[in-house]
Amino acid sequence: MATASGAPPPAMDEKARRTRDLLASFYNTDPSAAAGAGAASPASLARPSPTAAPASPLDSINSTSFDPETYMNVLVQQSNLEGLLQRHVKMAAEIKNLDTDLQMLVYENYNKFISATDTIKRMKTNIVGMEANMEQLLSKITSVQSKSDTVNTSLFDKRENIEKLHRTRNLLRKVQFIYDLPTRLNKCIKTEAYADAVRFFTGAKPIFEAYGDTSFQDCKKASEEAMDLVIQHLQAKLYSDSEPIEARAEAVVLLKKLNFPVDNLKSNLLEKLEDCLLNLQNESTQASIGDISKTFRAYLIIFPDSERRLIELAQALFSNRYETVRGNLKKRIPSTDLLAMLRSLWEDASAIDEVIPEAALPAFSLETTRDMIGQHIATAFLHLQSEISDALVKTHSTSKEKLEESQLQNAMDTSKIRVSQGCIDLLQEFHHLIDGNTELLLKLRDLIIDWVQEGFQDFFQKLDRHFHVLSGRSKSFPQESSALDSVQIDKVPTVLVLMLAQLCVYIEQTTIPKVTEELASSFSGGGARSYEYGPPFVPGEICRLYRSSGEKFLHHYINMKTQKISKLLNKRFTTPVWIKHKEPREVNMFVDLLLLELNGVVSEVKQILPGLIRRHRHSDSTGSTTSSRSNPMREDMLNRSNTNRARSQFLENHLAKLFEQKMEIFTKVEYTQESVISTVLKLCLKSLQEFVRLQTFNRSGFQQIQLDMEFLKSSLKEFVDDEAPISFLLKEVNNAAHERCLDPIPLEPPILDKLINAKLAKIKEQNLNMQ
Repeated sequence: MATASGAPPPAMDEKARRTRDLLASFYNTDPSAAAGAGAASPASLARPSPTAAPASPLDSINSTSFDPETYMNVLVQQSNLEGLLQRHVKMAAEIKNLDTDLQMLVYENYNKFISATDTIKRMKTNIVGMEANMEQLLSKITSVQSKSDTVNTSLFDKRENIEKLHRTRNLLRKVQFIYDLPTRLNKCIKTEAYADAVRFFTGAKPIFEAYGDTSFQDCKKASEEAMDLVIQHLQAKLYSDSEPIEARAEAVVLLKKLNFPVDNLKSNLLEKLEDCLLNLQNESTQASIGDISKTFRAYLIIFPDSERRLIELAQALFSNRYETVRGNLKKRIPSTDLLAMLRSLWEDASAIDEVIPEAALPAFSLETTRDMIGQHIATAFLHLQSEISDALVKTHSTSKEKLEESQLQNAMDTSKIRVSQGCIDLLQEFHHLIDGNTELLLKLRDLIIDWVQEGFQDFFQKLDRHFHVLSGRSKSFPQESSALDSVQIDKVPTVLVLMLAQLCVYIEQTTIPKVTEELASSFSGGGARSYEYGPPFVPGEICRLYRSSGEKFLHHYINMKTQKISKLLNKRFTTPVWIKHKEPREVNMFVDLLLLELNGVVSEVKQILPGLIRRHRHSDSTGSTTSSRSNPMREDMLNRSNTNRARSQFLENHLAKLFEQKMEIFTKVEYTQESVISTVLKLCLKSLQEFVRLQTFNRSGFQQIQLDMEFLKSSLKEFVDDEAPISFLLKEVNNAAHERCLDPIPLEPPILDKLINAKLAKIKEQNLNMQ
């Protein structure tokens, strides 16, 4: 039916509407009711509303007023041939679908009808004869009820009598129990069944209170005497140390049931418990902790108001046990042993926490364990620093004596092993601290990683400061005084400083990379602590620190050696009176002293620093080393015969100095034998030059200096690879003597060669005799 606006109502689902129509036609129901709201009734189709549009014949194909002829006429008029064919195909498909749906509907309802029919047949069969059975059952129930009433009536008097006799029997049993109670109590005392004795007496106590002064006076008296004995036995058991805690707790409970005042016993028992804990505080066995746990549980049951005291005892117990472990940390103990002790304490604290959670023992254990692991890590780094220091100090103590061949090299290798292997061993030790899967270690894992990284940063910084103290470049701290008892800072051996320099290089190039790699692989993560200035371990900063310290130690070693040799040269050089010096006969003693000291430097450097780095000789490439000062001088040595020509040579030397190419004498010191030896030698020759400038020479004194420098020129070739700077400095010493000479006439070359050869022969003979 159309709406007021003229729009048609929403159509029902086509398939559902057709199915309903089929059912309506099959069951012969009202077609208008079957159509419902989805289809128009015949009346509505026959009588259209004056406001609604008339229904089209094409839309009334499913209604009862359908007229086939009208439908066909309208269809032919309104549709062309193609539309008719499409309508035909569509109608044929609809007819086929309707036939199929109708067939399926008939099949489904047919099965249901058959099942309903069978059910009705079975019901009819079963109901037949049921009414007779029900009447028979009713008669039997009525008969049973009448017989039951007859029995109850006949036995009523006897039942009353039986109940009366039963009550009398129970009363007699109670009376008999009261009379037998003293005997029962004595038997319980003999068998130590004190719980049964208390149960018997407390059961009879109401009767004694009611009739104890009359009928049961003797029984009451005998029972009370027996119970006095029971109380004495319970008190003895309570104070007996040999009795288990369960038996003592049971004794207190029984005394409470007897209304015995046990509050005055609480202080004594708690004192006994405290003594027991003192005896067990050094034991960590599970049995001991089990006994303590049971003891606390029993005391909480016996004395509920003693919880505060028990908490104090439990906290004191674990405080003492943790202090024992802390005392062991003062000496170096393996991480596995420490973890075993801490794990045992953690498990014990968890067991006690189940009984007394108010004591907060797990939190206390976690905090204490945290402090102990931090102390253990710090102690391990201190021990490693002490071991490294001991190895270096031992080298110092032996260096005062004559060193055997390769002794310093072995000491250097030992120190390197102490540093590198010591760090690796520490990392392996610390790995046990984070490798466990226990609850305790999982809570502290990130913190331990931070401690290890921070510990290495602090360790390398402290070790660097300790190296500076050992070298005498800085003062020792109070905590380091014990490690330096055998070292006199003002008398630090030079070899120790050189070892420190090389050890710094080894730490920078080898140890730090190894530690960094191991930390990255096994100790990554952390972050439990917040760092204001960046990560806890910064390898780049440590490398820069040791690179700088190594250079300082190397320069310090060179300065110490140079100062020592310079002092000896100054003392030897200022002793003779050069203005009155006699004609030279042999090389001066200070030359032998210089070569001896240089041999000592070579011996030390050779065993500690890496081998020589050979370079191309610079005698032809670094400038005119055989400068114009020396050529005229050699010619004058052959031709000059008077002072005037010597003075002219002096002027020529200064003139040649103006045109001579500038030579780089002092270069950067490297960690090689060649670099250190040549630097020490250059500084010594430079000092010798200054000593010469402070003296005044006669002709013989100048000739002595000439002889010494020529001998050094040939002798120093074995110490250095680059001879040019050494030759230049030797000439500078010779020129300084020439400047300070009153009559600078040099020795003739034949005489000079003769004296040098004689010295060389003498040295060779001494070496043969020493062998």
